[in-house]
Amino acid sequence: MAYADAVEFDPTRDYPLGRRRPDLVTTPSGLRQADVTLDALRAGTVDGDDVRATTETIKRQAAVALAAGRMPLAENLLRAAELAAVPADTVLEIYTALRPRRATAAELEAWAERLERELAAPRMATFVREALAVYAQRGLLAVHERSPAQV
Repeated sequence: MAYADAVEFDPTRDYPLGRRRPDLVTTPSGLRQADVTLDALRAGTVDGDDVRATTETIKRQAAVALAAGRMPLAENLLRAAELAAVPADTVLEIYTALRPRRATAAELEAWAERLERELAAPRMATFVREALAVYAQRGLLAVHERSPAQV
């Protein structure tokens, strides 16, 4: 796995990031970790998006997990990193589709394709396809196409 960052980062030395390398922890809007305070929230200079983790921070956490030999955790974090830039309502739609009997094989494949092509999330696309295969084997796919209101 490659973790290409412009900033020097040692996953064995710099963990936990928030304490040892707060310079590497920023919000999606670019605020430093130290700027995300209750006072800033009250003043309106911080909003809900500022408490979300960035793709870069999650990738660094994945590097820490990999350095500790925790490959499954690293893979989960890399999938999360892909989803960090995806709008929350889309993540919720994907989550709903992945619940048993909520989506057909075609619907899950459509999500996998969208994840790959539109959302730059190839690991998540692979995950959805793996879920599709398991659901098909275990009879957990929806049988009929549903309207968006039914899903």
